[in-house]
Amino acid sequence: MKTFLFILTVLFLFSSCKKTDSNKTEAEKLGFEKDKKVLILHADDAGMSLEANDAIAKYMEEGHIQSTAVMAPCPAFESFIDWAKNHSQNDIGMHLTLTSEWKTYRWPSVTDSAKVPGLIDTEGKLWHEVPDVVQHASAEEVETEIRAQIELAKSLGWNPTHIDTHMGTLYGSPEYVKVYLKVAEEYKIPAMVINLSNEKVLEGFRKSGYPLTEEVVEMVANYSMPKLDFFTSVPGGKNYEEVRKNFFKLVKSIDAGLTEIIFHPSTETENVKTITNSWQQRVWEAQLFADPVVKEFFKDEGIVFTNWIEVMERYNKSNS
Repeated sequence: MKTFLFILTVLFLFSSCKKTDSNKTEAEKLGFEKDKKVLILHADDAGMSLEANDAIAKYMEEGHIQSTAVMAPCPAFESFIDWAKNHSQNDIGMHLTLTSEWKTYRWPSVTDSAKVPGLIDTEGKLWHEVPDVVQHASAEEVETEIRAQIELAKSLGWNPTHIDTHMGTLYGSPEYVKVYLKVAEEYKIPAMVINLSNEKVLEGFRKSGYPLTEEVVEMVANYSMPKLDFFTSVPGGKNYEEVRKNFFKLVKSIDAGLTEIIFHPSTETENVKTITNSWQQRVWEAQLFADPVVKEFFKDEGIVFTNWIEVMERYNKSNS
């Protein structure tokens, strides 16, 4: 009888621990304080242009942001890698790129196009839009290309601190998600993955058009490395003041936990105006996080900042 009661007690305590852990945010699991908003301010599109490189390098050197990721197929990739190698303390990941979205400023795959024909459009470049990639490219071709992008960075003497996905392409199909997670785990490089066990988060991304099937939810649940609680981007506006106001609203609306907020800063030049009609938004975003008003807002809100390097350090420590 005593043995039976002991077993019941152990099972109860074990189930209670599991339940408690499942109720924790990803931030709490990493040892961050409960009920805190922990943010990664992440600059996308490094390597896309020299204007993006200049804005991101300045931001990181001055300590205004925590993280960035670079696009291997783009014209200014090697230029940014040269900078990255001299700033190895910074969180610089790979912005795995399977699309080439602009009208005239475009790029091909890193892999020989003959080996990944499904990724290549009639102009010899990566497809403009995510649905085009999903329609034409196999998961095998996608895996070949994203491995090639990581290997290109490594061949230049630089190891990425994390990986993520340009335009969300690697969440475009369950087969792509499987490849994305497999590559992350094999390289032991954390991927931008969101905890989908939160129904509010899951339904929000489904409504945004991501095909997050039950298969994808299960794959993410079984993914072995750290996850985010949420992911979003800096909102637009008609002028800088509106961008800032909308950003404040966004941060106030975010639940406690680990959230990555992406943005796309750029310096203003005549060249960048020929690349994208979103140049003005990108220039405003290059003002945002150095703005003393924004810094005071973060302080007032009690925001905690981190990056993927610290996330992995905390994760490895908790699993050692």
